[in-house]
Amino acid sequence: MTYDIAALRSHFPALAAGIAHFDGPGGTQTPEPVIRAIADALARPLSNRGQVTLGERNAEALVTGARRAMADLLGASPSGIVFGRSATQLTYDVARTLAKTWSPGDEVVVTRLDHDANIRPWVQSGATVRWAEFDPKTGELTVDAIRAVLSERTRLVAVTAASNLIGTRPDIPAIARAAHEVGALVHVDGVHHTAHALVDVEALGADFFVCSPYKFLGPHHGVLAARPELLETLRPEKLLPSTDAVPERFELGTLPYEFLAGTTAAVDFLAERLDMEATGTRRERLAAGYAALEAHERLLRAQIDEGLAALDGVTVHSRAADRTPTVLLTFENHSTADAYGFLAERGVQAPAGSFYAIEASRHLGLGDTGGLRVGLAPYNDSPDVDRLLTGLTDFLKR
Repeated sequence: MTYDIAALRSHFPALAAGIAHFDGPGGTQTPEPVIRAIADALARPLSNRGQVTLGERNAEALVTGARRAMADLLGASPSGIVFGRSATQLTYDVARTLAKTWSPGDEVVVTRLDHDANIRPWVQSGATVRWAEFDPKTGELTVDAIRAVLSERTRLVAVTAASNLIGTRPDIPAIARAAHEVGALVHVDGVHHTAHALVDVEALGADFFVCSPYKFLGPHHGVLAARPELLETLRPEKLLPSTDAVPERFELGTLPYEFLAGTTAAVDFLAERLDMEATGTRRERLAAGYAALEAHERLLRAQIDEGLAALDGVTVHSRAADRTPTVLLTFENHSTADAYGFLAERGVQAPAGSFYAIEASRHLGLGDTGGLRVGLAPYNDSPDVDRLLTGLTDFLKR
């Protein structure tokens, strides 16, 4: 297993600006192969999908290639991969489609841990809402907390695979088993999780899994993975002339072909650049690459944790036993917004806020303000962490 951080960083033009980026949970910087793939797609003949003209064939190849790439990344079937404008849009689409099949009194389960994109679509679906709580002291969301709000009327459980605010990774397979025992479907927000761990949607037990390529080095759009046979049972609203075939049934309008090219390139980058010695299929190389990434991020997270422990007046709200390398901080007698600005002036990007995890922020007692979020991405290195800790030390001395 070889993780060459210097070689990896050399592929990111944005890093030449000299900024230490800890804003990966909000969106990563883009490697040159992804940028080039987007430009190359736009430079070649391109038109609506088909098989007659070169432009049609190019578009078709970009779509099918991106479906295969995302299927390899998520352990899914290419024919169960749906593309959309964002994970939020895809979740709303699924919620509206499922809600048409529900009856008065049917229930959905949402959690206080989730990003609002996996809460509000279900709250607004018309179903009766049951809330599963996480422990604000530990950050843990347990399967027992889910079981406590399940019933024979539960139609769906919406849960995050990793909190974008505090990093908590619930036991999704156990939660899915509990949901399936009462006949409920499981919708998993994998936006934050996919950036840090190899996904296997079948092993997770997710009926629906959404993610966003721009969180793992790709362009801005959303991806949904589901079993093709499940998608065949659903009838979303769509235009009359548009195809009824799965997965295209769920894709509205013309797809962003150039972004799909960038997504394929991002998956290939993860397969080829995280572990330079990895061999085998793309899925096998992705598995090796993510193992190398997790080892690298564990070292940096330990460096962050050790440095924060030496600082007075810092509260760390990321405490779950299993969590991503994402840390939420607040400060005694200091504003997190001021910390954000102070660090930014010193070339350290660590934003402040609740980051759309508004229910989680309120449940932690942080209101709508949230905290300072420090999140790692594949290109972070030890000098980045040193700059972060030095910046925080200087800020707290003010």
